[in-house]
Amino acid sequence: MSVVAAPRLPRRGADLLRGSRRRLAPYLLLAPGLAWLLVFFVVPMYYLFTTSLQTGSLSTGYTFNWAWHNYSLAFTQYYPQFLRSLEYAGIATAIALVISYPLAYWIAFRGGKWKNLFLLLIVAPFFVTYLIRTLAWEIILADNGWVVSFFKDIGVLGPNGRLLATSTAVIAGITYNFLPFMVLPLYVSLEQMDARLLDAAHDLYANRFSSFMRVTLRLSLPGVFAGTLLTFIPAVGDFINAQLLGSPHQYMIGTVIQSKFLVLTDYPGAAALSFVLMAAIMVVVFIYAKLLGTEGPL
Repeated sequence: MSVVAAPRLPRRGADLLRGSRRRLAPYLLLAPGLAWLLVFFVVPMYYLFTTSLQTGSLSTGYTFNWAWHNYSLAFTQYYPQFLRSLEYAGIATAIALVISYPLAYWIAFRGGKWKNLFLLLIVAPFFVTYLIRTLAWEIILADNGWVVSFFKDIGVLGPNGRLLATSTAVIAGITYNFLPFMVLPLYVSLEQMDARLLDAAHDLYANRFSSFMRVTLRLSLPGVFAGTLLTFIPAVGDFINAQLLGSPHQYMIGTVIQSKFLVLTDYPGAAALSFVLMAAIMVVVFIYAKLLGTEGPL
């Protein structure tokens, strides 16, 4: 009984088939992520945008009538909270960078076999709920706490001075809660650095400061860029720290949005505030990316 061989595709046809598969492979790999973004980002953003253009109330119902005035009212009424959010987030990001860079540098170059332990200690606060961590700061900075008593004893605070319900407390809470987001990208960037480049800099008679500025700092800029964005962006929209550690004088725009959504049930106003906040963050990030420019030589 003879076996009939399967017809073979022409060589050109087989090459075209393999080429089309190679071209489709990246899109097939991206399909799950794109589907996730479509369902959980694009669709909610669409409904949020349509909500921002509505008028009405929860009792009477909401009507979509292209109410663009919601955006102008959102900024004119709450621009102090917008500016305060950018200010607090910027200061907290700068403080986190100043604290995190030496810490990440030491772990990357001096941590030795204890690197994993040090990294675990940095992320250990994440094992506790964000709200509980902030409540702990509320107890630490209380008027009858040891921190306030210590600052009074050394003369930093007056007899009636306090830390809680101040801008200092809010910025300290934001810095603490988002510090790991700054440390980890810096560590990854520094840990992957080729130590032979530093040896080459020393061979070319560069001192420690010059080799750090010209080699270490420049090669770690991607980590600086990632860390500052991962810290700044969520810090701008934070409301827990301002609500628990501050007073109405320290409320940020996230506090206003949370109040409008859950307390006042002003959904169109809250949605408009959310979009204005996103636009402000995108502008700041775009300017920052242009100024830092980690891809080209400095």
